[in-house]
Amino acid sequence: MIISDNYKFSGHESFPCKALWLKKGYDYDKENGDFNDSLAVVKLGVGKNMVGSIRFWYKAFGLNRESKTRWIADFLLGEHGRDPYMEDAGTLWLLHYLLVSTGEASLYQWFFTDFQRKKKLFKKADVISYVKARMLDAGKLSQFNENTVGKDVGVLIQNYSAPRNAKNNEDYASLLLDLNLLTSAGKDEYTFNEDGRLQLPPEIFFFTVLMEKGTDTSVTFEDTLKRIGLIYCMTELDIINCLKEIAVKYSDIVVYSDIAGVRQLLFTKEVEPAEILRRYYA
Repeated sequence: MIISDNYKFSGHESFPCKALWLKKGYDYDKENGDFNDSLAVVKLGVGKNMVGSIRFWYKAFGLNRESKTRWIADFLLGEHGRDPYMEDAGTLWLLHYLLVSTGEASLYQWFFTDFQRKKKLFKKADVISYVKARMLDAGKLSQFNENTVGKDVGVLIQNYSAPRNAKNNEDYASLLLDLNLLTSAGKDEYTFNEDGRLQLPPEIFFFTVLMEKGTDTSVTFEDTLKRIGLIYCMTELDIINCLKEIAVKYSDIVVYSDIAGVRQLLFTKEVEPAEILRRYYA
């Protein structure tokens, strides 16, 4: 996971990421399209502000050609891509992980891996205050703009929570809405949806472990696995059950150990993250 000191809370033009935008962005990029070109409006078939938003989300999800995770874009969306129209639940979870981990949209990483520890039930103002306090602690308060951060929080909620007062079907077009990670809990309140979220395939959790562990041959619950669980809004029991399932399905690669209260995954051989994705999409 990339931890960046370059905080970014704008660029989406106040649009959540729509369901087909990443595929549009990928195809346009493969044709060497320039998002700054005036013809991008015509070729992408959207308004000027939406072109800017597609460019932002395409990079925020780590799918642009300069990103280290570009190979995932080719794997999913390419000519022989496994899920070009993002219809598989695992794809949505995979994209969610990328959005949280790239560091291109600061709020998403902070929100799921840190803010969630502090507040399960929250208001938009709570998230804004959290961002301000975090930037103050980092000596970056001069970069804080309450209006900008407020818009970013609003877009995050639109990405993950079903609209309260939908006006048309377009209000339900956000790419990650089906994950059901946030739910309304009354007027101006939301909660992390640990119980009702979309089921996470164990392969996507395992893929995340492989992406996060580096060259380590063991991964502990308290150090890495619990943080990964936060990304997916999992309870500790959810995480443990997922780890046990992974250990059964991938016994040729990994062992789950719980000895003297130390819970960890022990790797018996090296495996590339791409291999787990290939097995899942097979």
